[in-house]
Amino acid sequence: MQWSEPERPLSVSELTGEIKEQLETRFPAVWVVGEISDFARPRSGHCYLTLKDDRAQIRAVIWRGTAERLKFTPEDGLEVVCQGEIDVYPPRGSYQLVIRQITPKGLGALELALRQLRQKLAAEGLFEPERKRPPPEMVRRVAVVTSQTGAAIRDFLQVLSRRWRGAEVLVVPVPVQGEGAAEKIAQAIRTVNRFPEPPDCLVVTRGGGSLEDLWAFNEEPVVRAIAESRIVVVSAIGHEIDVTLADLAADVRAATPSEAAELVAPESLEMRTRLEGLGRRMETIVRHQIAQAGARVETVASRRVFRRPLETVQLWSRRLDETGMRLDRMIGRRVSESGRRLEAIAGHLESLSPLSVLARGYSLTSREEDRHLICDAKEVSPGDRIVTRLAQGEVTSRVEEVETGDES
Repeated sequence: MQWSEPERPLSVSELTGEIKEQLETRFPAVWVVGEISDFARPRSGHCYLTLKDDRAQIRAVIWRGTAERLKFTPEDGLEVVCQGEIDVYPPRGSYQLVIRQITPKGLGALELALRQLRQKLAAEGLFEPERKRPPPEMVRRVAVVTSQTGAAIRDFLQVLSRRWRGAEVLVVPVPVQGEGAAEKIAQAIRTVNRFPEPPDCLVVTRGGGSLEDLWAFNEEPVVRAIAESRIVVVSAIGHEIDVTLADLAADVRAATPSEAAELVAPESLEMRTRLEGLGRRMETIVRHQIAQAGARVETVASRRVFRRPLETVQLWSRRLDETGMRLDRMIGRRVSESGRRLEAIAGHLESLSPLSVLARGYSLTSREEDRHLICDAKEVSPGDRIVTRLAQGEVTSRVEEVETGDES
């Protein structure tokens, strides 16, 4: 068999272009169901994945604009229903599905997103019971983050005013559903926490609604803002059967806005009863303490020192007088003994005094210039002036002759 050669063969680009045109024209929009595998999301924000079943597979892409609007995170093993168009990628000569819509099969996108975020935050410990704090027993200021026109704030204020009029309420208005609501709610919670005088309690509330209506309270910014709050947070989102991630992160969950008011404020009659009970208890304690103090005073008053208070003073006064007299006698004896010893010492010193020797006819001679006592004739020379000390007075004379008494 012989093949006839065409007038002009197609280039690879031309052939790929025709295939691309045929596929895109034949499949402008298709719905495909399959299981996700090889899911990847690089820094560009685009998502690349493979859709497969038990017999075939097809590459797919979710451009960043579409991916940013997804309520859930695609993951391997998840079965999804996708809508998009077939696109040919000429550089590789391959085709792929450009996904415009994607929904988990058998499970709504919101339910899946809620499940994924709950698992993520639970793994971080944001819902642990150990983190929970009880609401204060007595509130003076309470901040309420909610819509200022919704039924939730009306119910809350009505119950609060009926139960407890002593609380100051600060309403922080925010949108509670719709685009951007989660960011505004989270910002309001953080703003209240930065108040110079923060309230005693923070209530985050809204009325009931569908999962879509309540979705803002399932978004990560709101949940994290509640978990990071330094103020005790009471959540009251929707009705009793509605449980949001904000409820799980809050310190206290109330089924309704009315119950939230009951949790943060005591009932006036109940508080009055408690105060009266405390008053009676305090009165009993004070009376008991007064009785005990009176008994102790009577016991002390019956002692001898209080019945005859001057007796002890007089006794010690007498002992003081006796001690003083004994001290005077002791001092007198010591003075007399000291006087006698002093007289004996003075007599002994008198007998040893040179003046006494002089009184017996002796004298002391010294040089006039330095008063040096002369004990040897060699210490003076003829012409020296000398002073002779007598028992009475002195005599000054001049040396005429010196005899040393040495043997010749």
